Amino acid sequence: MRVELKVLDVRLHAWGLPREQSAMAAAVDLHACLESPLEVLPGAAPVLISAGFALHMGDAGMAALVLPRSGLGHKGLVLGNLVGLIDPDYTGPIMVSAWNRNAPGTAPILLSPGDRFAQMIFVPVLRPDFALVEAFSQDSARGAGGFGSTGSKG
Repeated sequence: MRVELKVLDVRLHAWGLPREQSAMAAAVDLHACLESPLEVLPGAAPVLISAGFALHMGDAGMAALVLPRSGLGHKGLVLGNLVGLIDPDYTGPIMVSAWNRNAPGTAPILLSPGDRFAQMIFVPVLRPDFALVEAFSQDSARGAGGFGSTGSKG
């Protein structure tokens, strides 16, 4: 699959273009393209952080998801919208909304220019052909049960 990548922050050439960090990594890491260190305060409004590039997928059968890196997510840095969706026809700068979900009064999370702070995974997109029906053509064992209807044990 071919994805065009346009570098918007030349520091990425030194820090590294988006890439997997191991042979079996599912996602590419994103660098925080900041001008100076940033303290993300607990409970404060989300901040927008540039990833320093734009991309063009140009294929309706794919999209990209932006996720927090697991280590930083565990420390409290999460995405402002929890998961970022990049549509295949979006060609603007990749910006990541991040916030510190820790309790007020706890330490801020410090991000420095070039830190790997988020990750992007490319996924297939299925576009259903909706069929309007009055009743479903088959029953299912679960039916309309939800929100714990299958129990929590065994």
